[in-house]
Amino acid sequence: MAANEKLREKISHLPHKPGIYKFFDDEGIIYVGKAIDIRKRVSSYFNRSAQHNKKTLKLISRIKDIEFTIVDTEADAFLLENNLIKQYQPKYNILLKDGKTYPYICIVNERFSRVISTRNKINDGSRYFGPYPSGTTMHIVLDLIRTLYPLRTCTYNLSPENIAAGKFKVCLEYHIGNCKGPCEDLIDETTYNQYISQIRNILSGNLSIAKTYFKERMAEAAADYQYEQAHRYKQKLDLLEDYQAKSTVVSNTLSNIDVFSITSNEKCAFVNYLKVMNGSIIQTQSLELHKKLDESDEELLATVIVQLRHEFESTSREIITNIELTLPLDNITITQPQIGDKRKLLNLSLKNAMYLRKEREGRQEQNKNLGEQREMRVLETLKKDLRLTELPRQIECFDNSNFQGDNPVASMVCFKNGKPSKKDYRHFHIKSVVGPNDFESMYEVVTRRYKRLIEENQPLPQLIIIDGGKGQLSFAVKALKDLDLWGKIAIVGIAKRLEEIFYPGDKLPLYIDKKSESLKLIQRLRNEAHRFAITFHRSRRDAGTLKTELTEVKGIGPTTADALLQKYRSVKKLKELSLAELTEEVGQRKAQILFDHFHSSGETASSGEAS
Repeated sequence: MAANEKLREKISHLPHKPGIYKFFDDEGIIYVGKAIDIRKRVSSYFNRSAQHNKKTLKLISRIKDIEFTIVDTEADAFLLENNLIKQYQPKYNILLKDGKTYPYICIVNERFSRVISTRNKINDGSRYFGPYPSGTTMHIVLDLIRTLYPLRTCTYNLSPENIAAGKFKVCLEYHIGNCKGPCEDLIDETTYNQYISQIRNILSGNLSIAKTYFKERMAEAAADYQYEQAHRYKQKLDLLEDYQAKSTVVSNTLSNIDVFSITSNEKCAFVNYLKVMNGSIIQTQSLELHKKLDESDEELLATVIVQLRHEFESTSREIITNIELTLPLDNITITQPQIGDKRKLLNLSLKNAMYLRKEREGRQEQNKNLGEQREMRVLETLKKDLRLTELPRQIECFDNSNFQGDNPVASMVCFKNGKPSKKDYRHFHIKSVVGPNDFESMYEVVTRRYKRLIEENQPLPQLIIIDGGKGQLSFAVKALKDLDLWGKIAIVGIAKRLEEIFYPGDKLPLYIDKKSESLKLIQRLRNEAHRFAITFHRSRRDAGTLKTELTEVKGIGPTTADALLQKYRSVKKLKELSLAELTEEVGQRKAQILFDHFHSSGETASSGEAS
């Protein structure tokens, strides 16, 4: 696919350096990519010998401008690309966010910090832990923390001045033992901050500091013969032990490791992430990614790793994956273990990714089956309502369009098994009819359509729908009779005003229940045929207007007018072209003629009306 001259000029000046590039269409950024060599990478998109898939070709066709940023290393390009994708969310880049927000546990940045749940991360100095895969999982951890530590839940501003002034009184939470009353200065800030420090460690997967703390307090209380207090510490210690026991323990020798696995099909990829701290899996996430440009597993996983590590604030220096992967990140080791505890951990992650894939593919298949069942039910209803002898698996609907007799055209849309089959849609130029004669036009297009199907030995529809009343229907019937198809294909007409269904030769229309699925299918066919005809008619009318205006310019013939019409569609767009751009299209002499015509006295490059 060739780029236009402006893009080719820009590409020729791109640097042979690492960095990122941005593709723009008329509305903004549509793709961000990284490259070791920016010019080579961008040029590869426009290489005629390159074998691009349909999605990439569609991206290339929309590119109107290119920008780039040079960086020092490939690693810098990798991270900058990730940041720009999150910032601009371009249409053709893979995005992890699907509108769903995940819960976090937040240690609020304030004096006598609260520990709360939230789904919104804001940059206010607070510390966030998560995200958790579900609210239930998050609340289990939050309830454990609130049982272990007597934290405040009020939103008072507990500044030293406010407390000294006695502005607050303890509430019910203090009286039932859930809070130590910092609002009345009943607990010192140092002790309270010890609680917060231990909570941070628990949320980071390090339970040893909190366990040591409760063991020491229990021993001190027992030594002072405070057996009830010692028992309360013992209960808290048991809670921590129970929580740790319920965590998935993989190996005490594994600490601070990120595990990523990926599996994919043609349309989607499925990724699982496990975060391991101190031998236990403390966080997990599974994602489904919809491919945008037929990305490889390596490209997808690299994107996911950077984004999820940022999301989970991971500082792990070791990453385990199920595919060979190179990430241009400093001090990061990536392995694909074959045996031992790490291999078991990888298998667990892959098992989760495969489960998600199986579940989603099963759901898609189920939805497909349900859709097919619904479509068959609608067709059965249509067969019954119209008293057909066979199931209308293929239905074709015809419509005419003209404007005051000019540019008469017709359209035919085809539905197979209740769904549009757009490859079978057809447009018709009316050839044998002069003036606005919908009846004769309908006869012509029905004749042409089914004569061709017969000659090519193509399957015939089980039902024909004519958008119009008795007149159009009778001429369509005449066409079928002349082709010896009368009685072999069911045919009906639909009148717009009252949604009446007409049978050939029957004076009285059939009224189908307005809520009926079969009537809705007929209406959908009729509306689609009308849309298809109107779109075609407008394009012909606009083309005629543009061609007429261009051919009136002395020195511009029909061949040149056709070429410009094919590409630009409107006079307004032509008037916006510079002399150099016109020269590229039609040569220097004709370009000068057009430019002078468009920019003669009283006109400017932007004054033209769309034709």
